[in-house]
Amino acid sequence: MCSTSWWTPCDRPGSIGTVGLYLPSDPGAPNEDAAKGLLLFNIGKFFEKGLSMGSGQADAKGYAHYLRDLIITGRAEPSFVVSKQLPLADAPDAYARFDKREDGYSKVLLHPHKDRKAS
Repeated sequence: MCSTSWWTPCDRPGSIGTVGLYLPSDPGAPNEDAAKGLLLFNIGKFFEKGLSMGSGQADAKGYAHYLRDLIITGRAEPSFVVSKQLPLADAPDAYARFDKREDGYSKVLLHPHKDRKAS
């Protein structure tokens, strides 16, 4: 499968930045190419538009304390990205569902002291 939808709207000459975590291999990927870490796209059209692309992983450890402090002081409200809140005891099942890419398990917040009946 070849995709152009992610860069077609970009004006020429333009730049595209990719965000996320891309793995060299992913057995749970949606297709065979993605499972091998391949992103297929029309390189000819990409060059024709004179586009450039940047990528890289975010420095999560570098931002962790800063973001934590924003949350503690109430200046940031991350709950909009949380898909589900569960007790820690449900972690194995939640991870299995996340690994299968089941809807509702993209960002699971685990509570170590929350009991199952209160979820």
